[in-house]
Amino acid sequence: MPVLPPRASRNQVQTQHEHLPPRLLWILAGLTIAWGFNWTALKVALAEVSPWTFRSLCLGAGSGVLFAALCLGGQPLGVPRGQWGRLMLLALFNITSWNILIAYGVSMIPSGRAAILAYTMPVWSIPLSMMVLGERLTVRRATGLGLGMAGMALLLSEDLATLRAAPLGTLLALGAALSWGLGTVLQKRYPVAMPVGAYTAWIMLIGGVPIFIGTAVFDLGRPIPEISLLAALGVLYNVVIAFAWAHWAWLKLATALPVSVFSISMLVIPVVGVFSGMVFLGERPSWQEYAALLLVIASLWSVAAPRRA
Repeated sequence: MPVLPPRASRNQVQTQHEHLPPRLLWILAGLTIAWGFNWTALKVALAEVSPWTFRSLCLGAGSGVLFAALCLGGQPLGVPRGQWGRLMLLALFNITSWNILIAYGVSMIPSGRAAILAYTMPVWSIPLSMMVLGERLTVRRATGLGLGMAGMALLLSEDLATLRAAPLGTLLALGAALSWGLGTVLQKRYPVAMPVGAYTAWIMLIGGVPIFIGTAVFDLGRPIPEISLLAALGVLYNVVIAFAWAHWAWLKLATALPVSVFSISMLVIPVVGVFSGMVFLGERPSWQEYAALLLVIASLWSVAAPRRA
């Protein structure tokens, strides 16, 4: 891991990374599509597979795919001495809590709305990054956060009745967002000195251990249900795209950008999630969806656009 420069020059580095570097834009674009569409795939798969079994399959097979790819590429997989504690702490918030809370949450409320609630993560991560990491809330970041959350509020305003009817699902999705936000900040506070690929594989495997145990307790012994081709494709999509590749991309962005810039940039994902639900689940957009899309794009542009010299 690179060593931080002296305090006098940290502000210069922070200023340079007020926007997304061009080399990371393709990763953000791919991650946006992968995780945005995944909310529809997640809803389809969870209609036929229990949350515990589903997450065990995703984390177990997803980490296995990554380990295999790294081995074939000849990349190192070892965990440096003294890093296991950090790995377990980060896995608890970023993998274990996030995955099981959102799996139950999305099974209780519409997938698009679960995506919106989950991506309130910047509301938690930006204040936490200011307190824990000492990051500054610049005008660009404050503007981006305000525009993005205005878009989220518009989408939420449509479904207040639905949220009141399913308070547990709403609370679980918000709890997942809080866990993800805290994990993102802790990831910057306690970096693990190893390559991103190996780190991604290990954190998925370690974070999956409590879920594997939960699956053995709650689902072991139950008859294995026959699932449709569509649900099977949803599971396969989660394993290969939403877990193996997207988690690598997420960690690549999270470790290369300030928490606030990274968090605001992720706000476009729930918009993709809402519109993918419209396309594949037959929903129809309202004026709130269109207005929210414009606000979130403006939010993303506020942090992605390069600054003038």
